[in-house]
Amino acid sequence: MTSAKHYECTVTVEVEFIPDQSDVARNRYAFAYHIKIANTGNVAAQLISRHWIIVEANGEQQEVKGLGVVGAQPLLNPSEHFEYTSGTVLTTPMGEMHGTYQMVADDGTQFDVIIKPFALTMPRVLH
Repeated sequence: MTSAKHYECTVTVEVEFIPDQSDVARNRYAFAYHIKIANTGNVAAQLISRHWIIVEANGEQQEVKGLGVVGAQPLLNPSEHFEYTSGTVLTTPMGEMHGTYQMVADDGTQFDVIIKPFALTMPRVLH
């Protein structure tokens, strides 16, 4: 008996506001996002490309597409993960990002991994 092929990856995100790369007076708010993508399926798969939608608090949207992530197209065997850090700059103190990773499994099956929306928010300072 053979087990069914299962194509699945999970993504976790941690966001960090970067004050030393930001300039609030000039509406520049820098954020780093730390991504962990884990192959939770039972078939090896390679991350081929990414597609991000970045939405600022004023409704402005930016779309980012490209091959791989941080110059890599990692191959993830079942139970393996890949971590990286990247960043973005907004013109508002908060916004959100979401998107997809386009994957190709060892058997040639293509599938998308959904990256749920996550907040980009400058911490509030209490006086």
